[in-house]
Amino acid sequence: MTVVVQNDKKSLRGALRRKAALHAGLGALAVAALVSGCAGQDSTAVRPAPGQQRLQAPPARALDSYASRLATSAAARTAAAKRWGLSQAPLLPPPPPAVKPKIHARAGFEVDHQEDWDLPPVFTTVPTKDKVLFLTIDDGAEKDPAFLRMMSELKVPYTAFLSNYLVQDDYGYFRKAQAQGNSLNNHTLHHPYLPGLSYDEQKHEICDMQDIMQKQFGKRPRMLRPPYGNYNQDTLRAAKSCGIRYAPIWNEEVYVDHWEFREDDKRLRPGDIVLTHFRGRDEWDGTMADDMRRFLNYATAEGYAVARLEDYL
Repeated sequence: MTVVVQNDKKSLRGALRRKAALHAGLGALAVAALVSGCAGQDSTAVRPAPGQQRLQAPPARALDSYASRLATSAAARTAAAKRWGLSQAPLLPPPPPAVKPKIHARAGFEVDHQEDWDLPPVFTTVPTKDKVLFLTIDDGAEKDPAFLRMMSELKVPYTAFLSNYLVQDDYGYFRKAQAQGNSLNNHTLHHPYLPGLSYDEQKHEICDMQDIMQKQFGKRPRMLRPPYGNYNQDTLRAAKSCGIRYAPIWNEEVYVDHWEFREDDKRLRPGDIVLTHFRGRDEWDGTMADDMRRFLNYATAEGYAVARLEDYL
């Protein structure tokens, strides 16, 4: 690492050189201590996912505080991982792409006039070389405070798709999720099978939910997930009419006790969208924390970080 030091007065050259050497030595000691300390607890705690740009250190005068902050962050993630029973700390995602990838409907998932009517694309994977997954969580039936704490402490982002009939008893729970930096999106009013409805009925389910999202959470979503992943041309037309730009579904689904894969080879791919649900012991043999433990342990072991879907759209 090259340390850049301003030196516009000749009389200060010697002093500044000695100062730069001192800071460089302190920085090296701090970084060495960090690496040694993390390796003793969890050798993958600060290992970036492939494609990640490593954090850039500031000038020498701030190296000591920078190393301290980095060590504190790594230690907090490692401690949180242990506290929640993970095998290792989740990997850090790369910075959001400066140029967002172009999203098209997945081949075979298009509807008539998909392109010329500029209808929201249905897709299961974001085109990226970054080794990242996008966690999405549907419905809103279970409102587990432990889940909010877990995801906040681990700094793992997710995108929620909410159905009003399941969340209307406690909008405040999802405001807390939103305040933690997670995105809330449209999953219709009542979670119906949309292709069985008329255009006007579909528009009511989608666009009226847009109004509720605006009122309750201060923002009209850009994304709709059609219930069960089922849709037709009317679905996408209705969605577009009230501000929906994307209709992501999923490539994998995770449960408390197993994973399910859309692809026959049953492997993860960079940019895959992963689905799970707001569920608890009433419907699953476990909690949402158990569900996230299975998801994060497998994703991390496969070398994947969890990134925000919105950062790639």
